[in-house]
Amino acid sequence: MSDVTSSNEAAIDYALLEKVNPVFLTAKMTLFQLAANGDADAAALAENMGLTLEETQNSANTTASPEQVLGGTIMLEARYRTMAGLAESSGYTLVDLPCGYTPRAITFAKKGLPYYGLDLPVVIREISDQVKAMVSPEERELIHYREVDATNYASLEEAVADIDGEVCINTEGLLMYFTDSEAGALCSNIRRILEKKGGCWYLADSESSLQYIATMRALVGDRFLQIMQNAKQQTKDKSDVEIGKNSLMMNPADMEGSTKRAMAFLAGHGLKAERVIVGEHLPELDSLSKVSPEQASAIREGMNSCAFWKITPDESAPAVELPSSETKNFAINASIQNGTLSLALSGRLDTITAPTLLAFFEEAQKEHAIESVVVDCSDLDYVSSAGLRVLVIMRRACEGGVTLANANEFVADVVEQTGFGAVLTVV
Repeated sequence: MSDVTSSNEAAIDYALLEKVNPVFLTAKMTLFQLAANGDADAAALAENMGLTLEETQNSANTTASPEQVLGGTIMLEARYRTMAGLAESSGYTLVDLPCGYTPRAITFAKKGLPYYGLDLPVVIREISDQVKAMVSPEERELIHYREVDATNYASLEEAVADIDGEVCINTEGLLMYFTDSEAGALCSNIRRILEKKGGCWYLADSESSLQYIATMRALVGDRFLQIMQNAKQQTKDKSDVEIGKNSLMMNPADMEGSTKRAMAFLAGHGLKAERVIVGEHLPELDSLSKVSPEQASAIREGMNSCAFWKITPDESAPAVELPSSETKNFAINASIQNGTLSLALSGRLDTITAPTLLAFFEEAQKEHAIESVVVDCSDLDYVSSAGLRVLVIMRRACEGGVTLANANEFVADVVEQTGFGAVLTVV
């Protein structure tokens, strides 16, 4: 038997971050749409990043029609500007989770307001210097970018540690990519932040399908379903995950049932929600100048049936177990025998640590002929879809497959929820 490594350190090429969690590519769609709609700061960022219509709006399997791009732009502007208004009017420090590539940091800094942008490492490393180069030194002091995994409480706790006072956590375009286990971790983490800091959490995602339907139906009538399906496939292609597969995403065909399910899910994590009607807080939208007055009126009317959710801790709810801020370091212990790579993983395998595993595997491939992989999960505290994606990448490289041994119920459930059970063997 050959000992490969017994370390929690591995050299990471951060180009691997795109392979580990390509969901950030959908955030570039957002930036391009803001830029195309006339936002000068977004246009400058998009130009500096070299974004194009084809790159940001199309995928390998889909091409976005002009109607789809227009509808997406209208919905995006409605969400982006309304959520910013709610955050500003709250009087709390904005925590943008995820911040993506938008110029919201510039907007808030120019108003003298502090801004905390939290996102995946690949996003923060790409956008932070770009944004800070566009503001004055005084405004730069108000902008704080932090690398986090939203399911990792320790990373969130550290990211907001220097905020003095209450926070307004804004979540736009994140929840749809999460499994129930990831959504549950997010809820528990945000509850803990709110328990410590005070404030609220505005969630734009739960009724996003209703907002899309209201917008596209006004533009294309009965063809909205076809365009909606194309947009869903496009997003799935870019993010490499199933969309809307958790209990907090509303099903338009069963609003009553899915609302009860979502509220129960929040209650199970010690949270409560009130619906904030989008139409009641909707500012004037530049994008509506591109449609007829009748269409603009129908879109605005549709927004009166859609809501963002204002979520706060439920003090009357039974006590629920909150995540610990103490987590052991991610570590890899590995050996290889007869072409089988045996990995014992400990700690959390999430967006932050998954690149370490992929970097290690690619280095091991250069030195050994690896035909199969066995992963001992007995000391694995948590695994996210990003971590599973690395295991799938390993599976594609190994004819003998990847087996997860000693998998607890949590790991097995995550594999099933993400659909990766079709390519990974769980024992």
